[in-house]
Order: sequence, then structure tokens, then C-alpha cells
Amino acid sequence: MANDARFVRADRQQTRWDFIDLEGLLPSDHRARIVVAFVGQLDLSRLYEAIKAREGEPGRPPPDPAVPPPDPAVLMALWLYATIEGVGSARQLERLAQSEVAYRWIAGGVPLNYHGLADFRVAHLEALDRLLTESVTALIEAGVISLSEIAVDGTKVRANAGRGSFKTSDKLSRIEAAVERRLGELKAEVANDPEASSRRKRAAQERAAREVKERAQRARAAVEKIRAEKEKRARRHKADEARKKSEPGASLSDPEARNMRFADGAVRPGYNVQIAGTPTEGVIVSVEVTDRRNDAGLAGPMVDDIEQRYGVAPTDLLVDTNYATADDIAALAARDGHPVAVYAPQPAERNDVKPETLARRARQRAKEPDSVRAWRDRMDSSAGQQVYRRRKLIERINAHLKNRGFGILPVRGLIKAKAVALWHALANNLMVAHRLAAA
Repeated sequence: MANDARFVRADRQQTRWDFIDLEGLLPSDHRARIVVAFVGQLDLSRLYEAIKAREGEPGRPPPDPAVPPPDPAVLMALWLYATIEGVGSARQLERLAQSEVAYRWIAGGVPLNYHGLADFRVAHLEALDRLLTESVTALIEAGVISLSEIAVDGTKVRANAGRGSFKTSDKLSRIEAAVERRLGELKAEVANDPEASSRRKRAAQERAAREVKERAQRARAAVEKIRAEKEKRARRHKADEARKKSEPGASLSDPEARNMRFADGAVRPGYNVQIAGTPTEGVIVSVEVTDRRNDAGLAGPMVDDIEQRYGVAPTDLLVDTNYATADDIAALAARDGHPVAVYAPQPAERNDVKPETLARRARQRAKEPDSVRAWRDRMDSSAGQQVYRRRKLIERINAHLKNRGFGILPVRGLIKAKAVALWHALANNLMVAHRLAAA
């Protein structure tokens, strides 16, 4: 029986001092050490310049004047490691930094809170973009990768908004009017109420109402933009647009999100993320986030961005069907100093059509520029098909990003969505560089 057994009972009331050696608890080859070593090589001078608290100068760094702000290198390492581990919540990251050894080792005793973590993730878009360029440039200079062959692919990422948050222009106007009336009532109550606590409470309600009004205004502007795009498409595809009877709407939660058709066929609020990378090594060289529902016409801007970042354009561009239009193919081949050869499958064409249709198609082909004809010949050749087969390797990048939680955005807005995409790009390149160095 338990009464006869001799054992040590738990004593949860006893006060104890625990001595923890974080350095000894973390293995020497742990992934967290790789992340911290990588951050130590980055130029974070602009992040340090953004800190307002300075030695010998007055200042009140939040949240406590007696506690300086966290080291940007620590925050950078924490978010990179969290991204690699698939952690996208600032609240969860705060808890892990208090309880899990690897996160505690990275934090190194720096006080953290989820507000500061969340703000840091999206507050330094330009710095993140610059770090992506600098880290890829280092790999190029080391001879690890080359930009001669680049594959581009778009992936849909679900927005932080529900389908029920989409409202039409009339509904948004009614919401704005209701919020305006409520703001007037709150202002009158704040002015007439002598109690400070009540005034503070109503002031908070007023701020919340103003935020709703601002989101409604942005959503209504988004609706007008969608309606203009719809009218533009109707001029070219009148029958297709006539079948779409639904009134255009925008999300009140995330006005910049669009309803998009995802790979599984479902229509959800989301963003279209464009990823350019080296297909063989899997290094992301450029990333862009857009509210475009399709990828047509995005090849030229992506090549321009790559050349702006690294001073050289790719020789070969591997893209999916319809990603580069005939005009894009001709324009890329005619670029001054850096012509780009496009590798993309030819769109499927029906042959069981009227002779008049075949004759019209032949006349159109006869008017095509030489660069487009060269593209058709290139894709009909076995050598061209062999080059294009390497494009499927970029799907590994998308798979890795989705496995790390990039399928659903934890933030709202196009700018913040791009910041999260850049975090994933940096995390991806960090792990690829480590793998290549080990190999």
C-alpha cells in the first residue's frame, strides 16, 4: 500500500533558487546557434540608429523608463528562429522566450513583451528588404549561387480576414454613417462627464470607433478600385463579366485583401506572393506581395527588381504558363544590355476549330516579333524543355514556406504582409546557406 512505501513527496511550497546554465543546456550544433551566428554577421546599424534612448541623453523608452529597449539583434534572431520553427504569433513567441530553452538562450535574459515583438516584426520593412539583398549578394560573391537562371512562381497566401468581413459600397457607407453618429455621442459624453475614469473609457471607445471608420473608408476606396478594374475587364470580356452578378466588396478587417481562388479551388481572402529564386539551390532572391488575382504581366517588374537589387538581370527566366505574355517575352528579349530569354510553356490551343480561326491564328503568328518566334522554337526543342524542367524545383521553396506557417498571414495589410514574406525569405536563405556550407 502507498502508506507503507517510502518515497520523496513533492513540496511545492518550498522557496528555491534555481541555477540554470543556458549555454550548457543548448547543444553546440543546435539550430538556434546557427541563427544567432547569422544575425551576428548582418549589418543592423539602421536598427540601432532607430533607438531613441541614448547614453547621457534624456529619454523615456517604453514601456518602463528604467528599462532600455531590447537589443535589435536579439529580436531579429528570435523572429528568424521562430519563423524557421513555424511560430507566427507574437504572444506565443513571448511565452516560448520564457519557457523553452532555445528561445531563452537567444533572448539571453532580455525582457520581452508581445507588443514589442509584434511591432518589431512589421516596423522595419526597408531594413528587411536590404538584408535580403545583402545576404544574397554575399552568396553570389562567395560563388555559392548565380543569377544566370531564375525561376519565378506565385503562391496564394490566406489573409487574416474572413469572407463575412467583405462589405459592399452601400454597406460600408452605412457603417461610416453609424460610426460618425457614435463618435458625436462619445465626444459629447467625454465633454460632459466629470469623472476621469469614465472619460478615459469613452476616449478609448472613441479611438476604436475612429479605427473602424478609417478601415471602412479604406475598404470603400478598395471597392471603387475593384469596380474600376471590373469595368476595364468588361470592355474586353463582356460576356464573362456579365455572368458575375455579385456586387464587388472589400474586407472591413483587411481592406487590401482580395477574394482569390486558391490551389484547392476554394475562394478565400488572400494575397498573391511572387517569389523569385535560384531553382537548383533554392535561394530566394526577390519577393513581392500583390493583390493581383493572377500572375500575368508580372515577369517584367520582377526582372527589373532583380536587376535593381544586384546590378544584373538573369539570362534565363523560368515561369509558368501565362505568367509572361507575348508582349513581356518581346520586351524582356529587347532589354538594353541585359536581354532575358523566357522559358514558359506555350498556352494550349484547340485545333478542332473552324478553318477561318486557324487562318486568323496563322496571320497573327506571322506578325509576331522574332523574339516571340524564338521563344516558340525554344520551347519546342528538347534543350528548352530540359531547361524548363528545372522550374519545378522552385515548388520546394513554396513547400518549405507553407510548412513554416506561411499559408495564413498573422498580420493585416499589404505592407505588413510583405514584411512577413521577407522574414520567411531570410529564414529560408539562412537554412539553405547552412545546408550548402555543410555540403
